[in-house]
Amino acid sequence: MNLSDPKDLASLLEALLLASGKPLSLERLAELFDEAERPSTVLLRKALDVLDKSCKGRAFELKEVASGYRLQVRANFSPWVGRLWEERPQRYSRALLETLALIAYRQPITRGEIEEIRGVAVNSQIVKTLLEREWVRVVGHRDVPGRPAMFATTKQFLDYFNLSNLDELPPLAVLREMEPEPLVDPEDAPVPESLQARADLASEADAPREQTSFRSLLAELDSMEVGLKTDFDDLREDSVDDEALPDGESRD
Repeated sequence: MNLSDPKDLASLLEALLLASGKPLSLERLAELFDEAERPSTVLLRKALDVLDKSCKGRAFELKEVASGYRLQVRANFSPWVGRLWEERPQRYSRALLETLALIAYRQPITRGEIEEIRGVAVNSQIVKTLLEREWVRVVGHRDVPGRPAMFATTKQFLDYFNLSNLDELPPLAVLREMEPEPLVDPEDAPVPESLQARADLASEADAPREQTSFRSLLAELDSMEVGLKTDFDDLREDSVDDEALPDGESRD
């Protein structure tokens, strides 16, 4: 094998990256060679470029992340590859992801500053989880009374989210566009004519009873586990009546 040839060196680097199981930096790759045969940084980059081009059209790709280079399965194959493992991917709470996002975009930031922005207290378990996963670390202490710890993200955070540096984080404006539209308060939402007509009929048929409000109708629908849709096409004619049925039962 001619290690001065980028093509031969690319094959060797492919073997090293496949066997490693974790990203390898240029410095770490160079350390794997004897001093007499150690390729220069320029030659290593040329070989990595050859390797990257050889991955075109294949199921895996060469990816540079914060910790270095790694070979990984392309994202479009993940739905099938994920079935190799029986356990489901861990799901994280909205509170944890909001806390992580604030640390990523506002770092270094203290717990108190996160709580001030979110408007709620940060659960200690959230901070513990982020530290244990090595997604965040303490980088210092704010020079204020109490000297609170300041948090910042780590290379492991960048590696996990397939980023090489913080500049690759999407702009905040893009994230705001991805946020779902705020839910309309039921009291302020317009009442569909069909539902209001049924409510009026119910109140007229049973005059002694208190007039049915939109809030009470929603409560009845929720108790029957009927999802309230914007067009109400899926509501049965008998879904709203003088009395709500017990949970899980339906009129047949």
